[in-house]
Amino acid sequence: MIKLYLIDGKEVAIREAKKEDAKSIIDFYNVVGGETDFLSFGKNEFIRDLKDYENYLEGVHKEENSIIFLAISKDKIVGIASINSNQKARTKHVGVLGIVVANSFCGLGIGNKMIDYLIQWAKANKITKKISLVTREDNIKAIELYKKFGFEVEGVLKADNYINGVYYNTLMMSLMM
Repeated sequence: MIKLYLIDGKEVAIREAKKEDAKSIIDFYNVVGGETDFLSFGKNEFIRDLKDYENYLEGVHKEENSIIFLAISKDKIVGIASINSNQKARTKHVGVLGIVVANSFCGLGIGNKMIDYLIQWAKANKITKKISLVTREDNIKAIELYKKFGFEVEGVLKADNYINGVYYNTLMMSLMM
């Protein structure tokens, strides 16, 4: 577990997710899904069977090239960052990054710290050689953050998201290590 202080002085702990976190993670995703349209799901759309999600978390923990970090403040999840990787020999060197921070904690440095920890972890695991991600083309703050860490745009998926009658493009980005 790593403890850090945010720009506003709040203390946050970052630690790896455990099977016992499954319900809290599901609940967190169902709340933050309603805070932004930049996620691939909306409010209460992260529907998972609790037992299946516990098994998923246990499986991720056993993989050498996948991890889920939780940012916790006052015993509540305020951010989740992950790298999920395939276990097939031909593609296990590629990890897919995902990150979400609760709206009330945005702009305080959590995303920055969590991406930094993910990259450090990926370099240390000796398997991951490329981290990829997708983000909406109009998610300017996220794109700036990713570019700060060296991520580059690899392509554009046209009209990849449809929200409230509007189509949005998705950027594919990656970082080679």
